[in-house]
Amino acid sequence: MIVIDWTALLMGAAAGFVLSALFFVGLAFGMRQALRRESPVVLLTVSAVIRIAALLGVGWVVLGQGGTWAFLGYALAFLLTRIIATTFARIGLPARGAS
Repeated sequence: MIVIDWTALLMGAAAGFVLSALFFVGLAFGMRQALRRESPVVLLTVSAVIRIAALLGVGWVVLGQGGTWAFLGYALAFLLTRIIATTFARIGLPARGAS
């Protein structure tokens, strides 16, 4: 029988929700800034590299400190946050300040 370390899973999920929220806030901010420029490729690339590096770096720390169950919670939190973010993007909720 597999023993689940619920404390590690929840700690990883908490870290995952925080980092995932920051990831998608950074994505939204980067997209808004890039769409205001004539050549958005450089800004989008730098934004993506920073966001991905932060997400993977914290994931590496979570895995090292909390183990496999914490990393699983971290990954599941990112997946759930991604589903929520893409759902809001699909239904087209107006952004703050948008007309």
